[in-house]
Amino acid sequence: MKILPVAGIKEADAYTIRHEPISDLDLMERAATELFEWIMANCDPSSQFCIFCGTGNNGGDGFVVGRMLADSGVQVKLFTVRFSDKMSDSCKVNLQRAKSIKNLKIKDIYPDSPLPEIKNNEIIVDAVFGSGLTRPASGIAAKVIDHINKARSVVIAIDVPSGFVCDESNINSKGPIVQADYTLTFQFPKLGFLFAENDKFVGHWEVLNIGLHRGYINEVEVQNYFILRDIIKPIIKHRTKFTHKGTFGHGLLIAGSYGKMGACILAAKAGLKSGAGLLTAHIPRSGYSILQTATPEVMASMDTDDYVLSENPPLAPYNAIAIGPGIGTDKKTSKALKLLIQNTGLPIIFDADAINILGENKTWIPFIPKGSIFTPHLKEFERITNKAKNDFDRNKIQREFSAKYQVYVILKGAHSAITCPDGSCYFNSTGNPGMATGGSGDVLTGILLGLMAQGYSSKEASILGVYLHGLAGDMAAEKWGYEALTAGNIIHNLGKAYKKIESHPY
Repeated sequence: MKILPVAGIKEADAYTIRHEPISDLDLMERAATELFEWIMANCDPSSQFCIFCGTGNNGGDGFVVGRMLADSGVQVKLFTVRFSDKMSDSCKVNLQRAKSIKNLKIKDIYPDSPLPEIKNNEIIVDAVFGSGLTRPASGIAAKVIDHINKARSVVIAIDVPSGFVCDESNINSKGPIVQADYTLTFQFPKLGFLFAENDKFVGHWEVLNIGLHRGYINEVEVQNYFILRDIIKPIIKHRTKFTHKGTFGHGLLIAGSYGKMGACILAAKAGLKSGAGLLTAHIPRSGYSILQTATPEVMASMDTDDYVLSENPPLAPYNAIAIGPGIGTDKKTSKALKLLIQNTGLPIIFDADAINILGENKTWIPFIPKGSIFTPHLKEFERITNKAKNDFDRNKIQREFSAKYQVYVILKGAHSAITCPDGSCYFNSTGNPGMATGGSGDVLTGILLGLMAQGYSSKEASILGVYLHGLAGDMAAEKWGYEALTAGNIIHNLGKAYKKIESHPY
């Protein structure tokens, strides 16, 4: 799914109005119908709704929803927040339509008006400002937003929380922003929804399809994408009858050290479960019996050092390489990593301590093979780049790093962000808080290695890998819940995740 900037969304609306064709009023009615149906499906219809409407088209959406709810017998109080003397034409029409509904209470809130009481059991619908806001909320609008935030009620925001700016950071906003429990946005996710700093404003968000013109959506060029099944399914390579283990490649996993062999085991298992034909783990000698016992399907390459990695095996047999899980940062290991970079032309998957070593030796980074993949968490990413001012700034730094070194960076977290050398960024849609557990990152590294071994490109492996990893985690959470979920549960569900992807139509 494409992620459009606010200007692009406005263009999509205008294009739809011109080419469907459809009137602005009818498009608003269509959007409000989706909102109404979501509310009726997810909220107790015996609840009373307080809907705060502005004077723009977002307010118009609120008036239509209020009219539809009242028509269905739901108790509704509508408030028009008069922060401007002007009102959009569509908003004006829908205010008049709402006034024609019997038993629908509509009150104006002017700058000198007392703010209405909001009871704890009432549901607030926020339709004060939409995505087009370009300056901080002020005046009576700001007072209403503060009033909403002080209420002990569930808050549903229409399109975006009022006061929220979609395409830049809200950290230093000089005006208040609605703190929604649910945000029901139209057609496309907004970029700001995908960053942790905005979670307190956006809450749980869902995209409602309002039927914007498919021709425009297909043709418009964007740099940001939200990874859904429609992106994933065409990537999957299908196995034919006469394939064999050699068809699916031979991956080399350089991992483990004394006391950290578990990371190696998890990555190795995930590499095989994601489809590699053959997998060899290069490990310190002390890990031999552990590897052979825990993962008999994995071949062992023994380092001359008993406790840490100090060298690389001959690289010729392998068509994919990953390094990092559990390796530590010993000087001998650092030297081995430097030699690996110098001696292979294959893209390398860097994880964990491999990234930490590079953070201490940044002059090595320009020599890393093009198409390599980095899988840092936030702190590891800062070690190879710079500390960011906010999530938007960090995403900019991440894109610049990918472009400068022609590599892929998977910044792990909720909606893991994958930046590509061409400047594009893919945000993941799968995964859950239960995956914030030791070993989860090692599993992702193994998945990426297994995919690269099979011949997936670095970009394909990155996009499919994070989606598959998160989907397997979601399936594990259905059984185990968040607290009890372990990295091993993710591996166990990789096969089911593949089947789920392949069983659904486009």
